[in-house]
Amino acid sequence: MRTSKIVFCLVIGIVTIFLAFSGLAAEKIKVGYLHTLAVDGQFWVGMNKGYFAEQGLEMDPIQFTSGIPMMQALSGGSVDVAIMGAVISNFPSRGVGKVFLINSIEWNTAMLFARPEAKAESIKDTKGKNIATVKGTTAHVFLHNALKSNGIDSNKDVNIVSMDMAGAVTAFISGAVPFVSTWAPFHVQIRERVPGAVMLSSAKEFYPEAAIIGGWVANNKFYDQHKDVLKKIVKAWVKANDELVGNPDELLKLIHSKAYSNIPFADIQASWDAQKCETSKDWAKLYEDGTVAKWIGQVERVFVEIGSIGDWVDPKNFFDPNIYLETVKGK
Repeated sequence: MRTSKIVFCLVIGIVTIFLAFSGLAAEKIKVGYLHTLAVDGQFWVGMNKGYFAEQGLEMDPIQFTSGIPMMQALSGGSVDVAIMGAVISNFPSRGVGKVFLINSIEWNTAMLFARPEAKAESIKDTKGKNIATVKGTTAHVFLHNALKSNGIDSNKDVNIVSMDMAGAVTAFISGAVPFVSTWAPFHVQIRERVPGAVMLSSAKEFYPEAAIIGGWVANNKFYDQHKDVLKKIVKAWVKANDELVGNPDELLKLIHSKAYSNIPFADIQASWDAQKCETSKDWAKLYEDGTVAKWIGQVERVFVEIGSIGDWVDPKNFFDPNIYLETVKGK
């Protein structure tokens, strides 16, 4: 009996040491992210459901206010991977990072608003006026497409006042600027605080011809040396994504309580309604038939037109669909 007890204690001790060692062995990944649902929704599901931990990954979240400083951090190695919106079509095309995972389609996240005293009835009424937004972001890409469709050159015919989005919306609310191009859920604040504000256009008017997608980018060194880790990220993301798509009512509440408790739940719901998330299998089809690469490329053309980047580069040079496809097909 005593011998059995000793053996049992030894087994428990070995298991305890193994578990402790396994915890220490978890690979720590520095993750840059933008705090907006279309970008970080699946991430927070995966974090709080333990899906990344299941893959032996310890995710270290680092929040950024826009994609540009985040890409600079990615380039410098301060983050290993970064989750962002339209900027995935910008810096990676210039050799900064590899796109390996798509989150969502921002089919109606961006909007153009006019203050009531501007007396604007259409997009054409913005000509010669100040428009607040964040240059180089989803809102800017949408604005460029909206203006271009109405014969307005965003580089010459309007004055884009660039600042962080919270500042841009505050400037609009205060009356400092007559127009703002913003994204969900900031439109909720505008509706509440600027009675009579007119939404002149939203991104859905240009979908899918000007679809904007966001996703994950790995810095070049991490991509070259840790494709196995990127596949683990995809595995965790797939579980989180499919659960979110399949049961949004429950999962949005989880995301709100764990990551967005400082804003009303209605803002989270509004953000969800403004984006499209596909199942992992449906995403695979869009990877395989070239749709994802096409969407990345068309946003890249906007960055060329607004002068953010030089020549257009084929997305096949900076977008790797195989990490996702190999992982999904092998799961």
